[in-house]
Amino acid sequence: MTLSASARSVDLRVDSVDQVLDHVERSLRTVLDRDTMVRKRRTVGARTDRDTWVRVERRAIDSIGVQGWNGTECAARLEGIAQPAWLGCMVWQDAEEPVMWRADETGLLPGTPVGTAVLSEAPVLPAEWWQGLNASLDALAAQNTKRVATPDTVTITQALVTKSIRSVFSDGFDTTVERWVPAHADLNWANVTAPTFSLFDWEDWGIAPLGLDSASLWASSLAVPVLADRVRHERRSDFESRDGKLMTLFVCSKILGPYAHPEDPRLKPARRMAEQVVKELQAG
Repeated sequence: MTLSASARSVDLRVDSVDQVLDHVERSLRTVLDRDTMVRKRRTVGARTDRDTWVRVERRAIDSIGVQGWNGTECAARLEGIAQPAWLGCMVWQDAEEPVMWRADETGLLPGTPVGTAVLSEAPVLPAEWWQGLNASLDALAAQNTKRVATPDTVTITQALVTKSIRSVFSDGFDTTVERWVPAHADLNWANVTAPTFSLFDWEDWGIAPLGLDSASLWASSLAVPVLADRVRHERRSDFESRDGKLMTLFVCSKILGPYAHPEDPRLKPARRMAEQVVKELQAG
């Protein structure tokens, strides 16, 4: 069948995925528990009859890029990081449009996701949880990879960092990143579990500026000041570094930029912190 010129825009939270899930079940020789299904805009996941989890993602071919989209598979070799075990996958091309489907099977999460990407109230997290977060992020930053992070599915580069920061904040300081390290690149409260810490959804991980993960988690905490302060305290070595300050402005630029929502509770705290960080960078 001839592929269409471009992929349709779909939302798997509302579009039918029955045929896709049927195909996954046949190929992986398992049964998905539809009652456990978690549906997001471009992914859907469910528990299997062998007590594993299958996550299915739809992605347009032209957005896959040269490094592929096997982030979860590649993350399986990382050491010292609390994450579900990767068990296998299947990948296929859609018969009617330029779209690829990928299903990754992993072990079950050790807990439930803390919440949505942006929290509105503070979760109850034991000291061991913060220890797990710190140990995993520190272990991740110490490893090597040729992958490049793709936060929001966009490859992160020095040019992107500079453009994002300059689109919101004035000149007067250098935006050059000094240290690039492996990062999860989508660290928010929907991608971590509690009470036992675990980090999942690794499709965007790769090399990124030091502090990206810490700044991302902080940004998703801004509606809860005590939580945002705790993140900054726990990850203070990142936030005190020059690269960490640049990443603070990078995530703030997404909150304060042209698509800012006037009722976003993160606006004021993001603006206050950004003003402080800009002064620090200008002072050298």
